Amino acid sequence: MLSTQSPPIQTRTLDNGLTVVVQPMPWLRTAAYTLWLPAGITTELHGLSEAQLADTEFLARRDGLASLTCEMVQRGAGAYNSRELVAAEDNLGIDSGNSAATSVAGYSARMPAESLLPAIELLADVVRRPHLPGKQFEDAKLILGQELAAFQDEPTQRLMRRLRERQYGPHLGRGGYASEASLESLSMDDVRQFYTDQYHAGGSVMAVAGNFDANEIFDSIEQSLGDWKSGKRPALPSPAPIDGNEHIELPSSQTHIGFSFDSIPYGSDDYFVMRAGIGILSDGMSSRLFDRVREQRGLCYSVWASTHTIGQHGAVFGYAGTTPARAQETLDVSLREIQNLADDLEQEELSRWKVRIESGLIMEQESAGSRASSLASDQYQLGRVIPTEELEAKIESITLDQVASYFRQHGPRQFRIVTVGPEALQGGEPLA
Repeated sequence: MLSTQSPPIQTRTLDNGLTVVVQPMPWLRTAAYTLWLPAGITTELHGLSEAQLADTEFLARRDGLASLTCEMVQRGAGAYNSRELVAAEDNLGIDSGNSAATSVAGYSARMPAESLLPAIELLADVVRRPHLPGKQFEDAKLILGQELAAFQDEPTQRLMRRLRERQYGPHLGRGGYASEASLESLSMDDVRQFYTDQYHAGGSVMAVAGNFDANEIFDSIEQSLGDWKSGKRPALPSPAPIDGNEHIELPSSQTHIGFSFDSIPYGSDDYFVMRAGIGILSDGMSSRLFDRVREQRGLCYSVWASTHTIGQHGAVFGYAGTTPARAQETLDVSLREIQNLADDLEQEELSRWKVRIESGLIMEQESAGSRASSLASDQYQLGRVIPTEELEAKIESITLDQVASYFRQHGPRQFRIVTVGPEALQGGEPLA
């Protein structure tokens, strides 16, 4: 259990729809922010017609648009050109980054506490007043091309992207990388239009954690972002899962195995009970998959499973890397461990998982960046932040019987499997 009560979380929603969540952490010397805008990968599809959504070639020409926009908004903003913006952040000790995820474009930064106020002003320039310089457009596309080449050379990433598409469908499971077609077809006009349509305060969340005065931060954000235009958060596409197995042939001395199955999303009543079971399977070197598949049998060099949420949809994704000769047995044993989880649970396993989670909560209290990210995630996904004490109580209250009962009733009934390697594998058929 945490030894001290966490500082109070304060939340305000500005008139333009931007929700601001702050949590002072006065024992730190740092501060951090996370801004989530409803401008993620799936919004590349926003406003398209049914015919366009059904046209895979047309959709491929829009691949990476959200990521390309993230790249372009950093290339000068407000009173700063591209180099001056980088220098301004460096002079303040700001470590910033951004990326496009499924439903959001995320902007985050960590810095010394005294740099937080000017960091918020710089952020406002970036998201509200980017130059979007056409002269740097080809340079930005070059970076996306390099990322695409690295992705294509990494079989694990290719595997997990395709598995995600099969789990959620081609729209909800859409990946963030550009394609060869989009690198040819995307224009600066596309970026400007995407920015105009998707970058706004409506439905956005900004979380700030660290050493600061809460009222001062609220005033700063109101001044910098309070008159930003509003808008609506686009609805996520509906899932359209693809059942069964898929093999991607690749001459190799390795076989990469990905598997997934339907689950419940973060925020569901039984989420932490389910999460405890997956933790027993895969959190740490004492977990069942690591110990029983990798260590005791020596079947693979890597194996794991993790929970995933997109909006109101949840899944469990897993991976194993092995040799072709041991691939089928690796898959069989891994799926059997998941299917039989409820049969022989031990209290020690659950207790060990609780210690790991509580340890993570303690470490989060020492990191402004981690805390800001958690605040933003909770607020965006749940509409509220789960206080650390409430989360701790939920974890502590979970019993072994609850975990066993949940997985007996809601364990995987069918797996979706994608493999990359020299030979296809069998498995994942619906369970009786």
